[in-house]
Amino acid sequence: MILVVGLGNPGPRYQGTRHNLGYRVVDRLAERAGNPAFRAKFRGQFAPVELSGQSLGLLKPETYMNESGKSVQPAMQFYKLAPSAVVLVHDELDLDFGDVRLKQGGGDAGNRGVRSVTEAIGPGTQRLRIGIGKPPPEFQGDTADFVLQGFPSADRAELDNVIDRAADAVVLLATRGISVAMNATNQRRPR
Repeated sequence: MILVVGLGNPGPRYQGTRHNLGYRVVDRLAERAGNPAFRAKFRGQFAPVELSGQSLGLLKPETYMNESGKSVQPAMQFYKLAPSAVVLVHDELDLDFGDVRLKQGGGDAGNRGVRSVTEAIGPGTQRLRIGIGKPPPEFQGDTADFVLQGFPSADRAELDNVIDRAADAVVLLATRGISVAMNATNQRRPR
């Protein structure tokens, strides 16, 4: 099994925010698997699914982003998984909006959800980073304010496509491995 963890924050207040892209990709994967019921498990919402012949555990931690490791660690332990069998799906300020990139391990780039998971289970997870871009110069507030806001209308028009490409990358990683998935996913998009 591969554990696919969509990082985000629970509740309607955060539903459409930039910081909840991980949840949205996990929801898209669930749709593709026939909309299984998520159950309260591992301090989150969990659904085991099969996609393209591969068993996936879909997890949306409900611990809030900064404590995601408290949800991922018990799921990983229950299924006896190595960190390399965990795919963290999260937003990324250091990528332009709409860019989708896979990577193995690496630093957390200030994402406290990634940091929490790494502290709980150790390094070596696979990561699917979805670009949200940096706050524009005229933005009033700090980075936390930016990631906890919704997308502007110009970005919302493309958001469904971005979520689909991210879900495609997870399926490719699960079925063909990280190298093939990185080669297909990490190509530059035309601007």
